[in-house]
Amino acid sequence: MMNAANRADAEKAKHEFALVFGEKFPKSIDRIEKSWVELTAFFDFPAKHWIHLRTTNPIESSFATVRLRSNVTKGAGSAAAASAMAFKLLQDAQKTWHRIRGYEHLPALLSGTVAYKDGVVLRAENHHGIPA
Repeated sequence: MMNAANRADAEKAKHEFALVFGEKFPKSIDRIEKSWVELTAFFDFPAKHWIHLRTTNPIESSFATVRLRSNVTKGAGSAAAASAMAFKLLQDAQKTWHRIRGYEHLPALLSGTVAYKDGVVLRAENHHGIPA
């Protein structure tokens, strides 16, 4: 479902999934239905960004370093020391981070001058709100 090319294909996959697993896992199907808007929100962003929106790896891998260090040191001693240690570890970790694919489109996306549907530009306006 989440690797579908567009929202319609995701809906179709969701329906097929419900047919196959609906009787055995009704609570899971219900959860998917209730969370469907959130689960498919990435379709309203550029397709280049989908890989970043579908994953939590950057968060998990960054905090794995902090978790490892805090386990080795058996705690930092105080809340201030723990915050300082986490800050310095994350500051060091950011040196290896990669840019988001399609980062050059972020200003227009964040300003609301561009709208996307299924990863494709639906509407674009100039800085005066006039369609471009």
